[in-house]
Amino acid sequence: MHSPNQAQSQARDRPVQLNPKKLLLTKWTAVKVIAKQKHFLVSRVLQPEDLSLPITEIEMEAVYSGNKQIIAWRELQDAERWKQGWL
Repeated sequence: MHSPNQAQSQARDRPVQLNPKKLLLTKWTAVKVIAKQKHFLVSRVLQPEDLSLPITEIEMEAVYSGNKQIIAWRELQDAERWKQGWL
């Protein structure tokens, strides 16, 4: 039988299941500080010109400075780089 702490640890080790269409306005914390910024918000989901193609990129906005960067949305699934929510 698994303890609650073991179950939580195993859940954290699995990749986060994300739907790119539902990422808008979600909150994220960078595991390693990026340009003195830690907390980010998905400010835009970038639609490809050909709407039959899948979404590949999002715009992340730093909460404190408002600086924006475009990243591949799948990077958010990397638990060594991003944590969901503001921690």
